[in-house]
Amino acid sequence: MNLTQQWLRRAALASAATVLAVLTGCASVNTTQSGAVGVDRKQYMSSLVPEQQLNQEASQQYNDILQQARAKNLLDRDAAQVSRVRAISQRLIGQVGAFRPEATSWPWEVHVLSVDEINAWCMPGGKIAVYTGLLSKIKPTDDELAAILGHEIAHALREHARERVSQQMATNIGLQVLSIATGSSAASDLGGQLTDVMFTLPNSRTHETEADRMGVELAARAGFDPRAAVTLWQKMGAASGGSSQPEFLSTHPSASTRINELQTTSQQVMPLYEQAKGK
Repeated sequence: MNLTQQWLRRAALASAATVLAVLTGCASVNTTQSGAVGVDRKQYMSSLVPEQQLNQEASQQYNDILQQARAKNLLDRDAAQVSRVRAISQRLIGQVGAFRPEATSWPWEVHVLSVDEINAWCMPGGKIAVYTGLLSKIKPTDDELAAILGHEIAHALREHARERVSQQMATNIGLQVLSIATGSSAASDLGGQLTDVMFTLPNSRTHETEADRMGVELAARAGFDPRAAVTLWQKMGAASGGSSQPEFLSTHPSASTRINELQTTSQQVMPLYEQAKGK
């Protein structure tokens, strides 16, 4: 490649980067306050993924899920389970202002789905679901269940879903622009693999770590023992039967890494727990 060709290629790539920035409209934001655990990473959100629009979509999907579960008699079947999950959730929701004051007025919803799977989640805008498989197989104490719910609530507060959508949008547009600029039809295949290893996976692990730390603080502020997050993940590790993927191939921290980090974080927020218990 001669100097003229090199210059033209660099110019094309520079133009591609400029177009990408304009098309994705990404801006650096911090969705939450740092809290006692110090979660203060800057996030990049695309203007093409407005918070309100994503929340509306999440609400619609949540309602669809509830409707389907109701039709199959899988929604809130055990009144005692539902009452327990909601009581713990409400105590945690009462503390979200420590990270995000406006979230106290979100239209929170909490339901239990009779699904034989170890799972719980919180959609953007505060739409929570807990599966009965989690309750029956892990048999979490109230403190451990608070660690799970706090973790899922933290994902919503931090807008991790919106951040990932923004990342995927930027990646897809970027690969299209790069393909045009370089004239390479293979850019999307190679770029997708590279993005998975270098961009998507590390950020997903970052999201999990942030949710762990924030969830532990929410639990402590709500009067739940933050050390229960450690016993929870010990139970999770036992439930997996050692079949989990190696950490470098996973979108989540390994059980041992997670436990070590949670031990440190739980000690950090113990004063908040002791203060809450003393009230």
